[in-house]
Amino acid sequence: MTTTIDADAIVVGAGPAGSTAAAHLAGAGFDVVILEKSSFPRDKICGDALTPRAVRELAALDFETPESAGWHRNRGLRLIGGGHRLEIDWPEVGGMPAYGLTRSRMRLDEELARHAQSRGARLYEQVFASEPVFGADGWVTGVKATGTDHRGRKVGPDALFRAPVVIAADGVSARMAVALGIEKRDDRPMGVAVRTYHSSPRHSDDHIESWVELRQRSEDGAPGEAMPGYGWLFPMGDGTVNVGLGILDTSPQFGQVSLRTVLDEWLQAMGSEWAIGPDTRLEPVRSAALPMAFNRTPHFSRGVLLVGDAGGMVNPFNGEGIDYAMESARLAAEVIATYSRYPEAARRERLREYPGLVRDSLGGYFTLGRIFAKIIGRPEIMSLAIKYGMSVDTLMTFVVRLLANLYQDEAGADRDLYDRIITALTRLVPATGNE
Repeated sequence: MTTTIDADAIVVGAGPAGSTAAAHLAGAGFDVVILEKSSFPRDKICGDALTPRAVRELAALDFETPESAGWHRNRGLRLIGGGHRLEIDWPEVGGMPAYGLTRSRMRLDEELARHAQSRGARLYEQVFASEPVFGADGWVTGVKATGTDHRGRKVGPDALFRAPVVIAADGVSARMAVALGIEKRDDRPMGVAVRTYHSSPRHSDDHIESWVELRQRSEDGAPGEAMPGYGWLFPMGDGTVNVGLGILDTSPQFGQVSLRTVLDEWLQAMGSEWAIGPDTRLEPVRSAALPMAFNRTPHFSRGVLLVGDAGGMVNPFNGEGIDYAMESARLAAEVIATYSRYPEAARRERLREYPGLVRDSLGGYFTLGRIFAKIIGRPEIMSLAIKYGMSVDTLMTFVVRLLANLYQDEAGADRDLYDRIITALTRLVPATGNE
């Protein structure tokens, strides 16, 4: 027998995107159901870094991040490459804090889900949302789901969750989108990242660190061509450092190199700066795909709104996804809440505004990121950028603000030359992504 559960909105997935959307809707008085196929705590392959944009989204949820509870603050980014080393603090940008945070996804995801619960959302753990349910008119009216065990295997019982709107926050697998016929776009970049944790005496460093010169050595030991990506060391403040690297598929080397080997060689080459090595590694190296630059569109179809990784909302400049997951979730919740009391036909039509809001917020920037990804995919250009670009402090300050999407896009007394240049660039390119 199938159990039927009704709600005002269904959220598929309890990552940062899903829990953020649910928290906003529940806080606005909606009866929200969150379906999470795993149980907490559970891990997600990630760098665990939250830039000031993500910290802003946490603040919008009234979500507290006290250092006494283990939230580790950082002042900015340290860039290393081409024999150069730069420390650049996060800029003062209107509406955003001038600091970032690190928090393991093992803790962050559960804390956000519990926050949504505290606002009234109903969280169902170990419930696998398998497919959308369609009404006679083709509009999605709910989701079929099945209970799972701790390994994610379907064990029943079956359930039908019904609601007039569904938010798909089911990550890179994008099961809801695939069921709607929304396929992955091949004209968008993809990334792959590998990550592990090491113990380190520098676990409380006040900068996150990126090494922009990644190469795999040949059999004779000679360094290979520069790859379009970077290695990271993100201090967690708890005795550990999140260590990993990512590479874009715009490079001819993509798929031809072992990222685990590159990671090992990079850590050996960097010496003892962080006092890490094979004996300090705490977990196996694990990998994940990074769906970038709106690689799955449209972001709305027949009552389903795609948020976060399900809609390919990872930054092609730096592989960052948490802030865009939370921002898109907030926009989705705002559209749903704004038009919830409209007559059904008008409400459904107004939901179509969501893709435009996401495009207006991120489209130009992501388009610029796609161009950037193609350019650095050419090894000769990547090598030149490392050799000559890293030596110019002013240029690298601009690059950090561009890569982290930290700029003031509205006129004001605190708007500087960097802000004006980045704003102009994002407006020169078409804000594509939802067509």
